[in-house]
Amino acid sequence: EVQLVESGGGSVQAGSSLRLSCVGSGFTFADYAIGWFRQAPGKEREGVACFSGSHGDAYYADSVKGRFAVSGDYAKNTVYLQIYSLTPDDTAVYYCAAVKFTGLTLRENEFHYWGQGTQVTVSS
Repeated sequence: EVQLVESGGGSVQAGSSLRLSCVGSGFTFADYAIGWFRQAPGKEREGVACFSGSHGDAYYADSVKGRFAVSGDYAKNTVYLQIYSLTPDDTAVYYCAAVKFTGLTLRENEFHYWGQGTQVTVSS
């Protein structure tokens, strides 16, 4: 069974940094694109980043470029989302998701497998 588990969220002050982790099992990371999404209270879920280690590529939404960085450790079946300079607007549940690689995408309906999410809360 394909499983994804996020961790690393928490309650932090504005200006802090966090590194979120997504640990996968039941599939080969090299064959998949891994996406990061977030959903803030009262708002639609939005894609923030997509990563393909086997292709050496990452793509970021305009709203997070320059502050978010994706990396992977395929030996550990883990993808990371490093977030710098957090603001209250970053408060959301963050999800990782996976889809067999055909290209980088932030379209959530193209992802087949999802984690349970990890809460990030940023106070000013």
